[in-house]
Amino acid sequence: MPEDIPAPSSNDKPDNLSSTVPVVAEKPIRVAAIATTYFPGSHADVIVGKFLRGFPTDDGLLAPRTRVVSLFLDQVHQNDIGLQVAHKFDVPVFESIRGALTLGGSELAVDAVLLIGEHGDYSISPLGQEMTPRRYFFDQISATIIASGRSVPIYNDKHLAYRWADAQYMYETARKHEIPFWAASAMPVVWRKPNFEHALGEPIDRALVIGFHMVERYGYHALEILQSQVERRKGGETGVRSVQCLSDDEVWKAAESGRWSMELANAAIKRVEGGPGRVDPKQVDDPHVFLIEYTDGLTATVLMLGDGFVKKFAYAETRGKTTESLEYHTDSGPTHAAFGYLGRNIENFLITGQAPNPVERTYLVTGMIESLMISRANRGKRIETPHLASIRYKPTDNALRPAGPRPSGASIGKWTEVEPGKTPRATSIPVGRDGTTRGRQPKPKPQ
Repeated sequence: MPEDIPAPSSNDKPDNLSSTVPVVAEKPIRVAAIATTYFPGSHADVIVGKFLRGFPTDDGLLAPRTRVVSLFLDQVHQNDIGLQVAHKFDVPVFESIRGALTLGGSELAVDAVLLIGEHGDYSISPLGQEMTPRRYFFDQISATIIASGRSVPIYNDKHLAYRWADAQYMYETARKHEIPFWAASAMPVVWRKPNFEHALGEPIDRALVIGFHMVERYGYHALEILQSQVERRKGGETGVRSVQCLSDDEVWKAAESGRWSMELANAAIKRVEGGPGRVDPKQVDDPHVFLIEYTDGLTATVLMLGDGFVKKFAYAETRGKTTESLEYHTDSGPTHAAFGYLGRNIENFLITGQAPNPVERTYLVTGMIESLMISRANRGKRIETPHLASIRYKPTDNALRPAGPRPSGASIGKWTEVEPGKTPRATSIPVGRDGTTRGRQPKPKPQ
């Protein structure tokens, strides 16, 4: 282990994590990492790297309880470090997803899979979506699992897919074949100031999230923050009836007409430390607002404030005469410790097969962001979402997250990256199969 990283803590249950009982693997869990690309700061780096080096938290660096045994990279970035990390940690790199799951053999040879489909040189759809190959990765992974007759957990980083039909296929395939399946980002498990969570089973009158940066990629994060709070309302999650995305001047006109609350937006943005203190339309470049109507009548807002005006997410809600608000904090320096907490949740899932929260949260948000992109492309048209109106679930409280308002301890410790091109690189293992088969073919399994 590098000298600048503190020794992993033997305490698997730091005081500032939730009360979830730490899990212990009965045998080493072999993990295949399937990623689009791997450069410094990429999701492959900040997730896979922690499975190799340990999970930084406020109470120490927690030792991995799993073992990365293979790596697949769809693209090698010009600043690639994935091959260098693989060499350093003696992780075989395969040139096919199937090879990474079988370790070059003919049978499934891993116990869990990390599917990391964020970043890379992929086309942009006509709706403005990044066409990352999450569905393709899932197809390859799930087919190998199904053929083996042995179910192993799949963690899918962030949203399920850029296209609803792909997300639906992934969700239904996992359910049908009883494959443990979870998807999420780090946002619900970052530092909160104050450490507020909507009381389970209590009503919400209005809810709003302040977001920023790219409409789809960060809009998903804002929606996930929203969903992680409002799903806790009385009755649980009931599904979404419609969405609408307004842009530019239409954002502010909608506030003036009472379609969303500037007062609530200011309550949220006041929580952002070092922020502007209030929403100033004249200072916001490229604004968007997401207007969401749930089937139980709750209406919610995501206000996306472009680049530069604000650089943190914030949330506010009203319940009767009470307004609650908080800031979501992600900056922990070179450790990217928000992914330490996410990684620890992923690891628990890969060991137990039990998701920290229902995958339906991500399934619903995946559909919401696609419908909002459709609305945006159609000049703010209101989009009915019958496919989302039937997604119902009850929230759970099993996720590990920090209780403090800001990172501390190992979360802000030293974390030296491999420098691109400065250390030896692993040589990938070429594929040996060409897809040609002869003789009687096995009968397909019913789908």
